[in-house]
Amino acid sequence: MNNPNSSSTPELSVEQRGPVLWLTITREERRNAMSHGVLAGMTQAISAAQGQRDIRAIVITGAGAKAFCAGADLQSAQAFTTDYSEPHGHLAQLLRAARASYVPLIARVNGACMAGGMGLMSMCDMAVAARHAVFGLPEVKVGVFPAQVLSVLQHLIPRRTLNEMCLTGEPITSAQALEVGLVNYVDDDVDAKLQWLLDRLLDKSPAAIRRGLYTLKKVEAMAFEESMSFTESQIALFTLTEDAKEGQKAFQEKRKPNWVGH
Repeated sequence: MNNPNSSSTPELSVEQRGPVLWLTITREERRNAMSHGVLAGMTQAISAAQGQRDIRAIVITGAGAKAFCAGADLQSAQAFTTDYSEPHGHLAQLLRAARASYVPLIARVNGACMAGGMGLMSMCDMAVAARHAVFGLPEVKVGVFPAQVLSVLQHLIPRRTLNEMCLTGEPITSAQALEVGLVNYVDDDVDAKLQWLLDRLLDKSPAAIRRGLYTLKKVEAMAFEESMSFTESQIALFTLTEDAKEGQKAFQEKRKPNWVGH
């Protein structure tokens, strides 16, 4: 099995802590702005984790306490692209990898979450934020627009809120982010709340979560009848797993299940 830690770089820490893979942007002096190396490293790590059954969740965060991710590094000569002839950009490829992930992604928003950072946060399945975190799409202030971010953000929050954030470029507070459903929890102790959420995830069936996350993502874009046809076949497959048999047996025997993960 490949050691995920071996793919760490000076800009991105890739560390497995028990069943959780931590991806930390380590560019604190640049407010954890995204470089092409950070994006490529995250894409590689998320893709590789799909084949590692000992990884049950992936946490995405930034170093320090000031910024989760400030978006593209505007000090870079090529902040948004490296090759205009290449149809797939690095951020787009990362968002595709996140969309294809059946390992839950959790954003630990430890500070400012801006522009492309909103994309990193929105591509995750859940998000926990520090009280002092702020969220914004300031692209209009520098003459561009949060185009790719919209693909993962637009279904998370009310349209009026999204329109205001995109068109004014003004940020919202963590309390406002919680109110509109952008994050799951806001806490003074972001790590304690994150661990609480992870604990509630890690004691559940790995097989059910893996196949369930696949189902959740597939039905999101389907019309009702299409989703019904898909899910009525999926539920039959859920019941064929060893975890489903063990879960029902444990319930009948009034004991905790011993998950095997398949």
